[in-house]
Amino acid sequence: MSLISKQVPVIQSDAEALSVARELAAHFKRESTVRDRERRLPFDELELFSHTGLWGITVPKAYGGAGVSNVTLAKVVSLISAADSSLGQIPQNHFYALEVLRVNGSETQKQRLYTEVLNGQRFGNALAELGTKTAHDRTTHLAKAEHGYRINGRKFYATGALYAQRIPTSVVDDHGVQHLAFVRSDSDGLNVIDDWSGFGQRTTGSGSVVFDNVFVASDDVIPFQSAFERPTPVGPLAQILHAAIDTGIARAAFEDALNFVRHKTRPWIDATTDIASEDPLTLKSFGQLSVRLHAAEALLERSGEFLDIAQTNTTASTVAAASIAVAEARAISTEVALSAASTLFELAGSQATLAEYGLDRHWRNARVHTLHDPVRWKYHAVGNYYLNSENPPLRGTI
Repeated sequence: MSLISKQVPVIQSDAEALSVARELAAHFKRESTVRDRERRLPFDELELFSHTGLWGITVPKAYGGAGVSNVTLAKVVSLISAADSSLGQIPQNHFYALEVLRVNGSETQKQRLYTEVLNGQRFGNALAELGTKTAHDRTTHLAKAEHGYRINGRKFYATGALYAQRIPTSVVDDHGVQHLAFVRSDSDGLNVIDDWSGFGQRTTGSGSVVFDNVFVASDDVIPFQSAFERPTPVGPLAQILHAAIDTGIARAAFEDALNFVRHKTRPWIDATTDIASEDPLTLKSFGQLSVRLHAAEALLERSGEFLDIAQTNTTASTVAAASIAVAEARAISTEVALSAASTLFELAGSQATLAEYGLDRHWRNARVHTLHDPVRWKYHAVGNYYLNSENPPLRGTI
């Protein structure tokens, strides 16, 4: 695939989005091992990615986009993640910011920012911070200034900021209220630092962003905290994207295990077969793994259906049901990603650990990405919902 022109096509339907994603995933897969091994930052790949129109697929139809279903969105992210999970993760907060814009932005803000996205602009993120009391506390400050605001603070885990034209940033005003500022990446005083050293998801660029008296126009600041003070689909939308990434990692590890065992693995001496793929215990392990992977993919699709309902008819009950459905998908996608990435070596054998194959990247990527929020609390929320009819918290971590 190549960029023939700077004109970004506007994808028109769910079917078109999936078709484009499948073609792009096949292209991304070819050098995914090399990008991981060399930590080759995917600037060119992201230019191609955003110029396919896929970054605009959640823009509502009323604003010129395809407004695809969350079933489709999750499948697109899963397809790209199966090819290269770093590339699958980079647009996660882009889609998250677009959902915050959808539920909390003004009409003028929607018209302007949606148009930017349809023209190929990428949004990153500067949300999380290190050194705070909890992972959800924020200290980056938004101060009133002439014609807008000034931002001071430091962020980390800023996935996508390194590659973005705008960096949606969580900030706290003088009253302790959180807002989301869509900061231009070329703003004076803004410094994006490539200091991400995680052993997985190595090319996401999830490092630091420093704000030194950075100006942001008033029209680029959107209410944020209020999205979690009333029922909105913002939280489950964020979480379904994480589930899609992990499901993609699991699919990639599973398919690489199949390929390796078919073509390279030698049977164990007690298997009484000359072909590794006929080893009865290997068959049993692949059977167990495939059932869990297909269950994860089915729960991911199901959670997208619940989220579609919550976006169309937003109530406390529909948002809670969507949050629980997504939590179920998150729980199983976490477990199957880790299991598939580890079982790969058990079934493929010692040869699979050789560096030239790069198969360790699946486990490293799964282990790093699934630490985003603990799966044990997913099970707690699901159990409390069904046993005690207790709705989950209105935030982005369930």
